[in-house]
Amino acid sequence: MKTRDLMIPDPITISETATIQDAIELMKVNSIRHLPVVGPGDDLRGFVTLADLKQGLIPSMLGDLDLRDLIIRQPVTVGPDDDIEVAAQKIYKHKIGGMPVVAHNRLVGILTETDILRAFIHMMGFLTASSRVEVAMKADRDDLQKALGVISDAGGEVINVAMTAQQKKKICYFRLTPCRTDSIQRALEAAGFEVLEATD
Repeated sequence: MKTRDLMIPDPITISETATIQDAIELMKVNSIRHLPVVGPGDDLRGFVTLADLKQGLIPSMLGDLDLRDLIIRQPVTVGPDDDIEVAAQKIYKHKIGGMPVVAHNRLVGILTETDILRAFIHMMGFLTASSRVEVAMKADRDDLQKALGVISDAGGEVINVAMTAQQKKKICYFRLTPCRTDSIQRALEAAGFEVLEATD
């Protein structure tokens, strides 16, 4: 999946000549927390967040600060053709809530942590009825295909698989179409797997 598949195209923007009050009102009316700052031709000039604007509001009323002082001039960005994993890594690494999507320094969209979370929930099928089996595997062995075969032979239909590494173990999370998991658990254990949890 590419960033362009999740980004909000043609996002709401603001000019660097606007006031802090203008920016806050624009965010409030549109229920957003990030504003790309653009020049002519959607040329990206920077990025402002609601948190930064709120901190600058009182000083701006005293005349010591304006919007230009709060703009992040070189924000973290992502390209529309970058894999969504790249965007997620940037948001996580830099601890940011969103970022501009840029092609040739021109703003083409915006991507937020909420957009990425929504995609993750959709991909993992969290909002659909399902059963789940968690299986521990040795980290130095690739038993995924074997486990999939055991689950299938026991009547389970796998929707998706997620995996995490924990020291000497890999934990595989098999999400299945709704079913009774007791027979699947028994089949996996008979095949030598450690079943950590099985939920109908």
